[in-house]
Amino acid sequence: MIADRIEAKWIAAFVEVLKLCKVTPGETAAILSETQSRSLNVHLTELALLQLGARPFHVILPTPAQTAPVPVRSTGASTAIQGLEPAVAALSASGIVLDLTVEGLLHAKELPAILGKGARVLMISNEHPDALERLAPDPALEAEVKAAVKACKAATTMTVVSAAGTNLTVTMAGARTAGVWGWCDRPGTLAHWPGGVVVAFPKAGSVNGKLVLDAGDINLTFKRYLERPVALTLENDYVVDIAGEGTDAELMRRYMAAWGDREAYAVSHVGWGLNPKARYEAMAMYDQRDFNGTELRAFAGNFLFSTGANEFANRYTEGHFDMPVRNCTIALDGRIVVDKGTPVRPAA
Repeated sequence: MIADRIEAKWIAAFVEVLKLCKVTPGETAAILSETQSRSLNVHLTELALLQLGARPFHVILPTPAQTAPVPVRSTGASTAIQGLEPAVAALSASGIVLDLTVEGLLHAKELPAILGKGARVLMISNEHPDALERLAPDPALEAEVKAAVKACKAATTMTVVSAAGTNLTVTMAGARTAGVWGWCDRPGTLAHWPGGVVVAFPKAGSVNGKLVLDAGDINLTFKRYLERPVALTLENDYVVDIAGEGTDAELMRRYMAAWGDREAYAVSHVGWGLNPKARYEAMAMYDQRDFNGTELRAFAGNFLFSTGANEFANRYTEGHFDMPVRNCTIALDGRIVVDKGTPVRPAA
């Protein structure tokens, strides 16, 4: 266990990220948390805002009762606000919202209303500050992520192949693509820290083929490196078969089935990581309660495949998997952007 105490170096890391977000003296800053939020990060956020001369205030909500049939982890779809209008009004009227909810507002229903009046939202991932300090954003990453977003938006087809047997085709026409480099400095925008990832939400009926999760790939919902391969067969966005022997395949089959919801089998988003600071092996170094897994979503060259909600395909569900897959070759309209797990830099 890493000691949960205030460290000057962690305040400094939070200050640097908030500077990138262009927090200014006198700016109103809402610190959004819930009763189960990591209090250390809430305190560090407040101290960093005060050091910059901002005017922070807290919106603290009770963590909602559990309603799902299985534990819900690492979805980016916090239900903490629960449509509470005074809370939404306070957040949307702020210059910046520091999101410290357990799951984050990335896919929360209230997010459009908060962004709609010009508030910018920084989701501080529920990681121990030891990891956040190590993954402080690099300004050089912005241009690379923007180039990847531009390439995705221009493409009609993404293909993903690997020596393990992956052979996946994604129709990119009509997909909604977003990139995150770790901070937000414009009104009405959202980012998460750590950053360094590009993701596309395909329209309905866009994903077909086979995705093979090899031993050593990652299931972030379970915070687990796979020990044996699992092969997912996809037809028109939906996982129609989960093949594999051993614990990893059994866990996936049971968890997906537990929802009793066809949409839990559907594709949420696809993309790849671009952050050279993010480490594949990091999950082995932290207790599970200290690790949310955003770093593994962003490590350079992983193919990030997710199942669950995709509002752009009119699909909604709480069931969610994020699965960073190594050693894949990703191509957009035949142009390779990740070569066997190594990003191809824009200049190349």
